Amino acid sequence: MESQAKINTERIFASMFNYKQLVVDQLEFKSTVPVPYGRLSFADGISNKIDQYYGSNRWKNNLHNAIVSFSGIKESDNHEDIFKDDYGVTWRYGMGAKHIEIPALEKPSLNGYKFPSVEELCPDRILEETEAKIASSKEYFSLVTFSFGLFERTWTLRGFENTLMDIAAEPAFYEDLIEAVTEHQLQMIERLIQTSADGIYFSDDWCEQRGVIIGAARWRELVKPRVARLYDKVHAAGKYVISHCCGNVSEIIGDCVEIGLNCLQSVQPEAMNPYELKKLFSGQMAFWGGLGSQRTVPFGTPNEIKKEVKKLRSEMAKDGGYILGPAKMILDDTPLENAIAVLESFNEEYNYKTL
Repeated sequence: MESQAKINTERIFASMFNYKQLVVDQLEFKSTVPVPYGRLSFADGISNKIDQYYGSNRWKNNLHNAIVSFSGIKESDNHEDIFKDDYGVTWRYGMGAKHIEIPALEKPSLNGYKFPSVEELCPDRILEETEAKIASSKEYFSLVTFSFGLFERTWTLRGFENTLMDIAAEPAFYEDLIEAVTEHQLQMIERLIQTSADGIYFSDDWCEQRGVIIGAARWRELVKPRVARLYDKVHAAGKYVISHCCGNVSEIIGDCVEIGLNCLQSVQPEAMNPYELKKLFSGQMAFWGGLGSQRTVPFGTPNEIKKEVKKLRSEMAKDGGYILGPAKMILDDTPLENAIAVLESFNEEYNYKTL
């Protein structure tokens, strides 16, 4: 009964606010009230503290996340400390993260390597399950997620340090590698776009806090034209392209506009100024995120958090092109009063109390 009540409550509010249309309008650079938000999530520890603060977990029923995300790719069911994935990469789990133990390509050569079958990675069964989830979430803007994007997949196959050395010392091999990954990912996208999702959500960290990891020039030479092909395939299916990228992306945002990125997610303010990006690219690219998860959320005051959320709404969403969100999940080391400030300030425009 409780889960059914939760579903009914969510549908009532989705109907009231037309979450999908709010997101579409923002992506099409139209102003909306309220400004939609997405990817507001809380780690288990801080979530439990919020339960205690409100006296129940009913606050979770009233989150207004306007975007739902589903994976069309088979999830690994291997929970051993050390395991080999479908690509032949040996990983080690530890401290909540996984690390490459042995790359699939230990030498700079593709000889003898075979990519996993896209039909096995994106099986019909998973696509059917994903489609059913999308169908039951029609009130929301839906995304099918595509993790380990083009650049990330190359370094998972070779190892991160090896990849950086390949780009500098084995450029012919790296070009062969990234081209092979591109062709494989085009085949995967061909299957993912068969769903009725509104967009494809890529995740590909090209950058770190100081800028583009391999440098903007090499990114433009090696990554940009191939990512453009991935985006073109998504657009040809009538879907939006949204991509997560950590770090300082400012040097290549103009390039991303050129190749058709509709929306950049994360927008870490510790690495780049979101308000400057808005001035430069208003009407060209939408932004999603911008509330600092490294500084404002963990170390600011509740009042500072509320002021920043209000500023993001008023300046970033001016003339559309913005989805409110934290740059990252709200983590367990966040002070409770700060987590409450994030939650309540995000819900403020919806004129609905958390409980």
